[in-house]
Amino acid sequence: MSLELLMLGNVPVAQMVERAKLAEANGYDTLWVADERFYREVYATLAILAQHTTRVHLGTCVTDPFSRHPALTAMAIATLDEISNQRAILGFGAGISGFAELGIVRKKPAAAVREAIHVVRELLKGETVDFHGDVIGFTNGKLSFKPVRPDIPVYVASNGPLGQRMTGAVADGAIMEGCGSVEEAKAFRAILAEGAKKRGRDPAAVKVVARLNACVAADGKKARDGVRLGVARMLAAGRLKFRTAEAQGVILSPEAIAPFANVHYAAGAAPYAPLLPLVTDRHVDAFTLAGTADEVAAHMTALSQAGVDSFIVMPLACEGSTAEETLVKLGKDVWPRVKRA
Repeated sequence: MSLELLMLGNVPVAQMVERAKLAEANGYDTLWVADERFYREVYATLAILAQHTTRVHLGTCVTDPFSRHPALTAMAIATLDEISNQRAILGFGAGISGFAELGIVRKKPAAAVREAIHVVRELLKGETVDFHGDVIGFTNGKLSFKPVRPDIPVYVASNGPLGQRMTGAVADGAIMEGCGSVEEAKAFRAILAEGAKKRGRDPAAVKVVARLNACVAADGKKARDGVRLGVARMLAAGRLKFRTAEAQGVILSPEAIAPFANVHYAAGAAPYAPLLPLVTDRHVDAFTLAGTADEVAAHMTALSQAGVDSFIVMPLACEGSTAEETLVKLGKDVWPRVKRA
């Protein structure tokens, strides 16, 4: 089990460095930086974080095979692995940010990610690659340097059944955003196992990771309010799929979300504020980690028992607190209780 930190790149790099050092000092295992357009560039940021840390792993959460060719990704992740003394992890996903601005069409996302992983792994082995798939093509090329590791771990983030089965078949780890309920965690693990078994893999070989926004405060209501707007956006935007949310009664009605159908991704969460009265604590608890330290520790323990191996958290502030305070409380107070349990 591990506690891992996600940073978006929406604050100055110097502040990200301080958060990275704080995370390493408070028991976090991995630092992830989002490859999110158009914030700080992911590999440059990770290289700086590598220079200011010694123990934590460093990963992309997540890069995609459309805005950056997988061969360039292989170059970048191998370089990061060299800089960081073999601490790199490659996180892949189908992506969405910046696609409209860049004129990118996301074609066959599950196939694209699978093909990208194949190309990256072959290049990291030092192979000359001639590959022409349904989406990804690379003609008789190889890296012009020898990576220090040919087997850099590859994780895939997916919230759809096709992508999750593919992840179970090929990846070292599987990341699901908003996987905050026991029911969803069990369903996630089950569909990964389907993909693994179909490929003849041991399902236990795939690390199950829940990616959750988090807020911890002495006042549990304030903590939940700190993540509530993000839940409104998640539910109304409809980009993430959940197998158990409807059965649990933690969706919003089609009528409620219809006015937000054309909100641009780059607009962020603010346009969804009118939905806040509809987002109950049950919604918040199903998709995030929020509340008092006792409540969050119990929540994470239940998810661990349901099959979650690790947590990637994005700490958020609430009234009267900062994101850094949540970061420290999770690492110093909450996480030790989860490990003991």
